[in-house]
Amino acid sequence: MSITLDLRQAVIHKVHDSSEADLRSMIEGSVDGPEQALPGLGVIFEMIWKNIDTNQQDNLVHVVNEHLKHVTPGPLS
Repeated sequence: MSITLDLRQAVIHKVHDSSEADLRSMIEGSVDGPEQALPGLGVIFEMIWKNIDTNQQDNLVHVVNEHLKHVTPGPLS
């Protein structure tokens, strides 16, 4: 089994029976949090992406694109 699949399953297992409040807390605690949280957010994003229709995907891509127009990337370490 690949590491990626193990990570997906670990994240899904961790949040499986979470309430909406728990999920919000996990997401808000991960946004701008430690980089170790980013893979978990990626798994959550993948779940969202797979379960929204094309119009919602287009809207999400638009929101990300608009945000990126106003962000200056910081230096790479």
